[in-house]
Amino acid sequence: MPAVPELPGGGTEVFPGRRIAALYGHPGTPAMGVLGEQDLPRSIARAHDLAADFQPLVPEPVVPGFEIITTVADSAPGPDGDYSAEMSVEELRPWVEEAGRAGVYVVLDLQPGRASFPDQAKRYAELLTLPHVGLALDPEWRLADGQRHGVQVGSVDAAEVNATADWLAGLVRERGLPQKVFLLHQFRVAMITDRQHLVTTHPELATVLHADGFGTPQEKFETWNALHSAPRPQGLWWGWKNFLDEDSPMFTPRRTYDVRPESPVFVSYQ
Repeated sequence: MPAVPELPGGGTEVFPGRRIAALYGHPGTPAMGVLGEQDLPRSIARAHDLAADFQPLVPEPVVPGFEIITTVADSAPGPDGDYSAEMSVEELRPWVEEAGRAGVYVVLDLQPGRASFPDQAKRYAELLTLPHVGLALDPEWRLADGQRHGVQVGSVDAAEVNATADWLAGLVRERGLPQKVFLLHQFRVAMITDRQHLVTTHPELATVLHADGFGTPQEKFETWNALHSAPRPQGLWWGWKNFLDEDSPMFTPRRTYDVRPESPVFVSYQ
C-alpha cells in the first residue's frame, strides 16, 4: 500500500502533534473575516505570521491555517431554496492548492441554511481528498423549515453531525489519507442537541469543539465554561476564536493558550 501522505508540520495524526492558528473568512469579503481582507499571496503570508506569533509559546509546531467559509448563509433562498450560497470547487481550488503548497492547513466551513451538512460536505469531496484539508460545521447557520437567518440561531442534532463524520471518516479510509480536522462551531449549548451522543471515536478524525463566543473576557469565559459544563462525549479537542473587532480587548496569543481547563489546539481569527 502507498504511504499515507504527511500533514503540514509532519506526521499523519493532527493532534497532539501540532497546533493550528488560522485566518477565518470568505475570500474577497472583508466583512466576513480576516481571510477576506487581502489577496491569496498576502493571506498565506499573514497566516504564517500569525502562526509565528504563537510558536514561541509551545514546543509542538504551530501550523498556519485557513478556515474558508465555503457555503455562505444567505437571506434569500436562492435557486435551490436552501438559503445558502455555495462556492464552487473551481472557485476554491486556487486557495486550497496554493495553501497546501505553502504548508497551510485548510478547513472548509459550511453554513448550510436548510440543506443538510452531509449533503453540502459531499459537494466538496474532491477537495476533501487532499491531505491538508479538513471540514467545519457551523450549526448557527443550520436552519429548520420556517426559520430564517438573522431571526433565529440555528442548530443541528448529533445524528446529523455523526452522519457527516461517518462519511468523512470513510473518505479518509478509502483514500488512505492522514487524519482530518473535524471542527464543530458552538457558542450556545443548544446549537448541538444531544451533544453527549456525538461520536468522537473515528480514528480518522480529530473532532474539535470550537468556542465562538465574543465580547469581553468575562463574556468569552462564560461561553467557554458553559460549553465545558454541558454534557459532552470524551475525545473532544478544543478550539478558540479571537474576534478583531468584537472582542474588547482581544486576547493575546499567550492569554489564548493560557485558557483552561484545555489549552486550545485550534485558534482562529475573525
